[in-house]
Amino acid sequence: MKTAMVGVVAAGVFLAGVGTAMAGSWHKLPRWTPTGVQFAQGQYRFNEAAQNHGSFEWSGQLKDALPGDNNNVYMLVRVEGHDWVRYDGKQRQTVFLHHSNWDGAQQYTDDADLRACRDRGTLRPDNCSPTRHFRP
Repeated sequence: MKTAMVGVVAAGVFLAGVGTAMAGSWHKLPRWTPTGVQFAQGQYRFNEAAQNHGSFEWSGQLKDALPGDNNNVYMLVRVEGHDWVRYDGKQRQTVFLHHSNWDGAQQYTDDADLRACRDRGTLRPDNCSPTRHFRP
């Protein structure tokens, strides 16, 4: 009986560890190509509560896909229903972005939105990829 109980406890600890490892592992993002901007080689993960503020961590290559239009590109990230945070790229270049976003009032983040955009100036609206929603 004791051997069976030890086996059940060991299996439970193993499965809990697998779930935690999956939450902290990197996941690939598909390539995003709205007009004038490209976000490629993207990946993300949800960190555990004790790791990097329990943040939504993401990275990828942000590219100005229409260098002749004189418009900048940027990424928008929103976690836990807060306001959007903007990360600018550079005109006529590709930049590597790697950031972590979190809600300071919570131990870990479990809700995030991400999209890539082209800044078309003040008179015309920006064009963005559809918002992608992420959960661990």
